[in-house]
Amino acid sequence: MSAPPKSRGPRPYARAHGPLRWLLVGLGVLLSVIAAIGAFLPVLPTTPFLLLAGACFARSSPRFHTRLKRTPIFGIYVEQWEHDHSVPAHAKRKAYGMSLLAFSYSVWVVDSTGLRALLVFVGLALAGFIAKLPTTEETDTGGEPGQELDRNDKASRD
Repeated sequence: MSAPPKSRGPRPYARAHGPLRWLLVGLGVLLSVIAAIGAFLPVLPTTPFLLLAGACFARSSPRFHTRLKRTPIFGIYVEQWEHDHSVPAHAKRKAYGMSLLAFSYSVWVVDSTGLRALLVFVGLALAGFIAKLPTTEETDTGGEPGQELDRNDKASRD
């Protein structure tokens, strides 16, 4: 028996038709806008909305899906998720840091003990969600995130 492949590769999606297609296109656009806003607001996570938008477009509009994958900021994350269902380690570190800053500030500013407890709970839940996302480590190849260095190649470089 051979070992399973390391990467699952892009998964083909069944295309939606009729009203469901338009619903998915609209939802994909909305999720893309929320992801773009989340890129600037540290309290709003970007990655889940971005990945959901990609899934909506993959099922409804090849044109929008291709456009999302070609965006200079978000495209690499959608491509990587579709390729091996992982998130770059640097993106996870950034998400942890920005979330910690945003939730710490919010807890410090809020007067209500109940609201503080809710913020701590949501912050911990977000950290748990981020921790569960599969991670691709950066390599020393200088390549794109998601490109892995073969163990033999790395050993020969050391």
